[in-house]
Amino acid sequence: MSLRLLRLYPAGFRRAFGDEVAEAYREATEGAGPITRVREAADIVAHALRLRLRVGSAQRGGRLFAATAPFALAATGAHAAFLLASTINFAYVTGRPDFETPLGYAMNGFSVVTLIGAMLALGGRFSVGARTAFAGVAGNTVCLVIAVLPGALDMPLEHLAYLAPPLVIAALPLLCPPDLHPPRRIRTTTGLVALMLWAPLSVVLLGLLDAGGVGMILLWRFAVTVTAALALAGRPALSGIRTSGRFALAVAPFLVLGHFAGVVGEDTALPCLALLAVTGLAVRLWRRRHSDPAGHA
Repeated sequence: MSLRLLRLYPAGFRRAFGDEVAEAYREATEGAGPITRVREAADIVAHALRLRLRVGSAQRGGRLFAATAPFALAATGAHAAFLLASTINFAYVTGRPDFETPLGYAMNGFSVVTLIGAMLALGGRFSVGARTAFAGVAGNTVCLVIAVLPGALDMPLEHLAYLAPPLVIAALPLLCPPDLHPPRRIRTTTGLVALMLWAPLSVVLLGLLDAGGVGMILLWRFAVTVTAALALAGRPALSGIRTSGRFALAVAPFLVLGHFAGVVGEDTALPCLALLAVTGLAVRLWRRRHSDPAGHA
């Protein structure tokens, strides 16, 4: 292993466990191809970063990331599905796509990658799915950077900063400690393949069926994708939301990406916040009722 990778770890951990990490890396990559080597190196970088940030499984930060990771993935997948459905809807209604450039095709391709990655992570292959979703969002971010390069010097800094939040939200699940990854929702390969086929097909159907009227209400279209993603995350994700702080961090990605999708603005922010507050209160009361032994008497 390169000494540069070991230097990413805190000095104390490196002195105590550096040899073990190097030996484990050597055994995992001996005779392996470049993809395996890159994957193992990425695991080491992520582990070192978690230790640096004090977000291991034994620490409060790690448990916080573990509780909010499914919701960051659900918001990322829902946002990608919304963008794809809106693109399909526009092409269906107008008779021509609004992505008639190589960059437009690339961005839609990266949205598909993001959607598949998020569904894969929520369905049961968390590590590979979270990385795939992040790669898709990163690809889209690069495309947006390329698109704004001609006028970048004249663009206000706040507009350039607009590119960062989706990337940050997609990166949050990568900080979830491996031993706290959500349980597998779909355990068979056949089930995962069916999910990978169902997700893009459902987005296409949503984009086509929306053309008649209701789908023109963007908040409704975004709500459909969010509901589907949360249904896939399921009860195990909700069970990790035990405090008001965790609830706030769980809903923040949906509000932020809803704003990026153009559905959470000045007119809709207050209704969305009110709905989320009521939902949070309902979840808290439900948890209190089911955790109270008297409630089962």
